[in-house]
Amino acid sequence: MTEQATDTGLRTALAGLLPELRAFARFLCGSRTEADDLVQEALARSLRSLDAREEPVEDLRAWCLATVRNIFHEQLRARKREAARLRAAVPEESAPPLQETPGQVRDLARAIAALPPLLREAVILVGPQGLSHAEAAAICGVPVGTMKARVSRARTQLAAALGRVMA
Repeated sequence: MTEQATDTGLRTALAGLLPELRAFARFLCGSRTEADDLVQEALARSLRSLDAREEPVEDLRAWCLATVRNIFHEQLRARKREAARLRAAVPEESAPPLQETPGQVRDLARAIAALPPLLREAVILVGPQGLSHAEAAAICGVPVGTMKARVSRARTQLAAALGRVMA
């Protein structure tokens, strides 16, 4: 037989194994896309290896299934190494970020409601609304210095009402 006839026969035999290789790869990967990538890599590797071999493969089916399995485990080990490398690169947080409890939010709402209206208005505009002192002053029709003083007094009264020390 000529080399071209052998090559054509080999490619035909590999094409006939595709459904079985895909099914095996899907069983290993659990994903159709990953399985297709795995089979593609296995076929490419098989063709390169078969071209370089001196003697023919006795059981092409078993050889290809073993290739799929070996590549799957190589990729699995590589993913584990990559995950370990990423874990080592990202520092762990010592404690989760602090979050306000519903009780703390209610306490703050009560303290804001207890402020005099002008101070409440000033702290809401500059705080939760995110306006600058100048923008808040323009809305209220007062000088910027007056707005800064109102916000400062409101924050001081809130801190006192909530039992916290202002820095």
